[in-house]
Amino acid sequence: MAGDHFFLELEPPEEQFRHSPHVVIVGGGFAGVHACKALANSNVRITLIDKRNFNLFQPLLYQVSTGLVSRGDVATPLREMVGVQKNVQVLLGEVTQVNPEGKQIIFNGKSYSYDHLVLATGSGSTFFGHDKWRTFSPPMKILEHAEEIRRRLLMAMEQAEQTPDQQARQFLQTVVIVGGGPSGCEMAGAVSELMRWAMKNSFKQLDPKKTRIVLVDPGDRLLRAMPESLSEVALKSLQNDGVEFLAKGRVQTMCPGEVIVGTPDGDVRIQAATVIWTAGVRASHLGKKLADVTECEVDRGGRVVVEPDFSIPGHPEIRVAGDLSSYSHTANGKPLPGMAAPAKQAGTFIGKDIAAIVANQSRPTFNYFDFGSMAVLDRDTAVADLRGLKFSGKIGWLLWAFVHLVLIPGWENRITLSIKWIFALLTQQRASMLLTGMPSQHMALDAADAHFPMQAGEGPSIASPGAALKAAMAHYSHQLSGIPQTEEIIDTSEETSTVAK
Repeated sequence: MAGDHFFLELEPPEEQFRHSPHVVIVGGGFAGVHACKALANSNVRITLIDKRNFNLFQPLLYQVSTGLVSRGDVATPLREMVGVQKNVQVLLGEVTQVNPEGKQIIFNGKSYSYDHLVLATGSGSTFFGHDKWRTFSPPMKILEHAEEIRRRLLMAMEQAEQTPDQQARQFLQTVVIVGGGPSGCEMAGAVSELMRWAMKNSFKQLDPKKTRIVLVDPGDRLLRAMPESLSEVALKSLQNDGVEFLAKGRVQTMCPGEVIVGTPDGDVRIQAATVIWTAGVRASHLGKKLADVTECEVDRGGRVVVEPDFSIPGHPEIRVAGDLSSYSHTANGKPLPGMAAPAKQAGTFIGKDIAAIVANQSRPTFNYFDFGSMAVLDRDTAVADLRGLKFSGKIGWLLWAFVHLVLIPGWENRITLSIKWIFALLTQQRASMLLTGMPSQHMALDAADAHFPMQAGEGPSIASPGAALKAAMAHYSHQLSGIPQTEEIIDTSEETSTVAK
């Protein structure tokens, strides 16, 4: 039986848990929520801590970015998901440090004790040492990122609608997406649908055929984790949607309105009003902090190398799951991928394992079941590799839709998403095209101290939503008159996508 812990200086959720073991779960993502649910009937006291009060279904963030769905469709309040459990208390805040010797965490400036600790704080984006690119090309990890991308896309289109210069309009209708994995491919297809078809009749001055979307990746094919045959299907589908694939391309430099990409044939300069970053993932910074105090191992991506039960060496009471963990105790020795299904399985296992320890019962063994991988390319095409079974086209899309509706929590979200997807299929329209957060709409939003989680890096502050587009337009105008004709650029004409001199 655990010692007499305080429960955040409050009464326990119920009197029966006053002296129960205290399980602290940090992170309300897939792993954290499923660990809570697996402990629902266990004699433990659970504290779930997260910086946000909701669970985010990240696989559909690109649909928020392109106006297909709204934020409420992909986010569920944690108190609705697990807060109703009699042994759970949900707290809002950030864990900044772990004291493994004293079995304590530092949370909101205070120390709290635990008997079992589960760290599942997820991951963020990395710009491979070029953090100044963050403000030029927002990533796609949190709701604010997705809404910032949507704002930039819509602002560029609004600006193009009132721009008489055809060349400037072409610049405003050009989008570069960095990263050819599932997120990049899904974003490219969704942006193409948004700018070519969904807004076809809404903007009177824009020619959908002038929209240009360039997908950049350092590999020689898209979706490298999938079979090559599905990569070819994905490429063909995106090309049919007007997306250009710049293979073996690595971003060299970036500034507002311009990206320099290194290729085997030389550097290529792309002028684009909007740049979106889907390449590179880094683990939460809490993993490095844990390694500093426990000497546990972290991999190159900052993920904590864990034991078969997701604990760290020397500290069986500390578990690490989800994108924060590097788990290689699989049948093929490959680490678990950073996706929803593995995180849910890990969280469920950890909860059941802790419950078995508390009840002094035989402990379970973790066996990962790999469902496969999939990516949606447009409104009726997807590719899926499900344990060796390959699907594409409309069948692939139906499988993708079914799996995501099963994975997303809450019947309300499932029903809402189904309706919006059917609406988009039938009408080619978007349901969430609101352009909000503009300085003219809210007082003091453009103040220097306005809060927004993307203020890191050099360049225009995201606190002023119009700054990014203004900076891109200013750079474009300057370059238009100052670039020698001999410099290498990408031809923006419809007939060819080859490099022109």
